[in-house]
Amino acid sequence: MTDQAVGGGHLPPEAAEAAVTTAPGPRAAAPRQAGAAARPTVPATAAAPSTGGFTGRRRELKELHADIARAGLDTLSGRKGARSRVLLIAGRPGSGRTALAEELLRELADGHPDGVLRATLTGPDGEPADTGRTARELLAALGTGAPPGAPEDELTGRLREALAGRRALLFLDDAPGADQVEPLLPDAPDCLVVVVSQGPLTGIPDVRPCALGGLDSAAGVAVLSRYAGPTRITVDPRTADRVVEECGGQPAALVLAGAWLAARPMSSVADLCQALQAVPLPPDLPTGARPLFRAFRLAHDALPASAARMLRLITLAPGGLVDAHIASALAGCSVAVADTTLSECAALGLLRPAVDEGEQAPGIPAPDAALYPPYRLPGCLCPLVRALLTEHERPAEIELARARMLERTVRLLQSCRAMAEPADSPARRKTAGLPRALRFGSRDAAAHWLRSRRGALLDAARTAVADGELDTLDRRLMAVLTRTLLAHQGAEAAAPDLYALHGLVLRVAERRGLPRERAAALLNLGDLDGQAGRTTQALARYRGALEAARSVKDPLATGRALESLGGTYTELGDWQRAADWYGRALELRLARGEGGDAARLHGRIGGALTQAGRWDEALKAWRAAIGAYRRRGEMAGQARATGEVARVQEYAGRPEEALRTCLEALDIARRAGGGRLEAALQLRIADTLERLGDPAAARLHRAAGERLLGDHPE
Repeated sequence: MTDQAVGGGHLPPEAAEAAVTTAPGPRAAAPRQAGAAARPTVPATAAAPSTGGFTGRRRELKELHADIARAGLDTLSGRKGARSRVLLIAGRPGSGRTALAEELLRELADGHPDGVLRATLTGPDGEPADTGRTARELLAALGTGAPPGAPEDELTGRLREALAGRRALLFLDDAPGADQVEPLLPDAPDCLVVVVSQGPLTGIPDVRPCALGGLDSAAGVAVLSRYAGPTRITVDPRTADRVVEECGGQPAALVLAGAWLAARPMSSVADLCQALQAVPLPPDLPTGARPLFRAFRLAHDALPASAARMLRLITLAPGGLVDAHIASALAGCSVAVADTTLSECAALGLLRPAVDEGEQAPGIPAPDAALYPPYRLPGCLCPLVRALLTEHERPAEIELARARMLERTVRLLQSCRAMAEPADSPARRKTAGLPRALRFGSRDAAAHWLRSRRGALLDAARTAVADGELDTLDRRLMAVLTRTLLAHQGAEAAAPDLYALHGLVLRVAERRGLPRERAAALLNLGDLDGQAGRTTQALARYRGALEAARSVKDPLATGRALESLGGTYTELGDWQRAADWYGRALELRLARGEGGDAARLHGRIGGALTQAGRWDEALKAWRAAIGAYRRRGEMAGQARATGEVARVQEYAGRPEEALRTCLEALDIARRAGGGRLEAALQLRIADTLERLGDPAAARLHRAAGERLLGDHPE
């Protein structure tokens, strides 16, 4: 798990593992982003100055700089290698490996004007992050898009292409192994990759490892002094050395121990040493894990019962990201109490602020009621806290806490979505009646919350459906998250996230045997596949959706699947199959008495048959569309269909008939008040008159059409 090296005064005392902030520019990037998905940042090119010294790792830092300067195995000939250089900082969780990497990145930032990309390759649950998701997030940080649903190979290939020719730093934190690192390595010799991992990266050539042990006694004592103040350390230096020894020189353990002492001004260093030694150890606990275990249990057991319970329940937070809303829902307390408890846990080194995600966005009045600062559990503490959750909380209580959390997430999403609508809309009026803590002050504040919580919200959706049955709460969460992403991001920007959400629904529907949900998911995925140009895959999705919809006699999904198949064959230029599928959809619409949809489908059949050159059948379909629009009193639709009849007559070599029909369509368009449609018909009449040898009349109609276009701009 990601961890914190103690690097001197620039590390905040409340963050046991908060890495050195190295993001250049006016807005600092989050030093570490844990979660199933990577959350990279690309800072500006000017490095942010360090606010203090870096304690305890100067020798390792010097060696890392020397490794960068040293020629690689593939550059001994004097030519640059084909790929980026890779530096490995290896150490157990809690050894300070992440902060050392951050300090190195800060010092290297000036030489890499294309900035720093960050990604965490292990989630808070200890599982490796999905490489495709990581690559997509890195691409987004570079401002480069990728089609929704693109496979992992395509995404990693696009990432390498986007980094080619750049001079950037790529920081891959908490890497499980070489399999997660290798696909992300840029084919860019001017980029440098810094990897933090617990072990070696076997299989990646020319990796420069830097293995971390514990801090020496002087550096460890300096950590304790920074938290507890120098007086108690100075009066008992030998016991302070013993505390460092009890903590194994591990920075994370020293931070927790120092924070425990800082919270007890009447306790001595000897009291701290005695308390650490008194913590009972599990018989099978490895020797190297004992110092952090002792320091954590000392800090945890000193918490009030309510705060300790909240800390344990935080492991349920999606993506490892927790704020006062999530914590209050999990623990069943007020938002104000949760906010205070989170802040106190951070002061004790048990949480760290997620700076980048909670940072106030420019232009958003602060504070906004709904924007509470987010926190994360330090990565090295996640397994320890999770073990206590199962030890202290019953399964029923855990499920209840998770349900409360998802319900709160749904309410926040509803409030966020409402802010994208006009101020006088029913949704905005409804939101005004919510408790103040659930209301956003502006659309910008709501959009910022959605951006900053996006990864956690997607993880919430994955958690909701992972073992569930798409019950009412799960459905509400998926639906409102989809609508909120569309409202604030638009269809194109939201497409990759929507593809992932629909894929989640599909997997659950197939696992649980839910045909309606399977049909809906396949239809949505088919639409996104079609938009991405994966036509063959879209066809398979639509056929599967049709089968599922028919199995439960769902007419809406059946009709949509039939029309989607027709549209896909239209995209392929297979006009006969397109007309056939549209015809099946038409039969369903007619049987249900859906006249408007029937009129539209008559037109689509006519269009397909026109493209196929089957003039008589096309004319029949378009005339059927005219009749359907006439019966519904839709004059604009009637005018358009009549104009299409004229077009088919023109294609069939009957220009005189086409002229008469087009004049009829023009008269209907005038009565319908469709200015642009009338203009298009005037221009078509002009073209027909020119072909019939009447240029004077053609000029009159063309002038009228152009005048109408000017009077009715798009």
